[in-house]
Amino acid sequence: MSNLNFIFNSGKNPKWKFFAKGFFQYITPQWLCRKRLQPLLKSIDNRKDKDYIYSRVNYYNQLMEKRALDDSATLLKDHKWGKKVTSYLIDSYEYSRYFNPSNKWCTCFGDVTWVPKCPSIVKSRPIQGENTNSILLNLDKVRHFIFIQDKKQFEEKKDAALFRGKVNGKPNRIECMKKFFGQERVSVGAIDKNPPVAEWHTEKLTLWQQLEYRYILALEGNDVASNLKWVMSSNSIAMMPQPKYETWFMEAKLIPNYHYIEIQPDFSDVEEKMDYYSKHLDEALLIIQHAHEYVQQFQDKEREKLISLAVLNKYFEKTF
Repeated sequence: MSNLNFIFNSGKNPKWKFFAKGFFQYITPQWLCRKRLQPLLKSIDNRKDKDYIYSRVNYYNQLMEKRALDDSATLLKDHKWGKKVTSYLIDSYEYSRYFNPSNKWCTCFGDVTWVPKCPSIVKSRPIQGENTNSILLNLDKVRHFIFIQDKKQFEEKKDAALFRGKVNGKPNRIECMKKFFGQERVSVGAIDKNPPVAEWHTEKLTLWQQLEYRYILALEGNDVASNLKWVMSSNSIAMMPQPKYETWFMEAKLIPNYHYIEIQPDFSDVEEKMDYYSKHLDEALLIIQHAHEYVQQFQDKEREKLISLAVLNKYFEKTF
């Protein structure tokens, strides 16, 4: 029964709906999309938020001069559905279908924590250092871009912190498990089938069950913390060290103790920070307000589409 509840009431994006939408986009004739590209791009200049749009385009795609692609480049016409259809293929095809199929691009799909040798489309990139070759698109958004309506107020939630996630191969999460497993104030659990310590294994919780807690640990895994977006859209507060990687969510722009509660990488101050904000509710509520304001910028679907198309358009203009 608990498994059925998780499947149908987890709070996550339904994958069947995502793949159904992707299929209909795939069977739509590409020439219809290509015909609409220039009018869509030109419409940006008539919008009141055009400066904001271009600032995000230039943030995701930092190419300033033309750069050569390498031998790994492929033609857009070869970007097709095959035996295995992934969320990366669906999300990238949603926008690539608007462009000339003879265009070439390089892609690095998956959890990318390095910078490609030539300009490439990625979901994630390192925040520090020279990362111009990493051009961000909103990929795998069915898993990463979840926003929720949280009806329970911060004051009504359990005065405790929570972490649920996979830990295998993720040293920071393993460190968190070692420090807090078995404690009530900081409830942690590994959802891997075979975690490093067998007793760490815990059944998955729905997002609604997790939102019973005031504080939720948003810990980077292979790249970014995948729960960060929905936590910041809720009335709970994300607790995390400063991020090392970023995605379409622009994690590098998040301000510590303004959008989230910053904690030390060794988790030594987690309970101290919880005690502080539980005693200073006005400051906690301000963080929630600021987090909601930050999340709101990603919820205009038409604008997100224009930004994505402009990012790709700049990519094809700046590569050869």
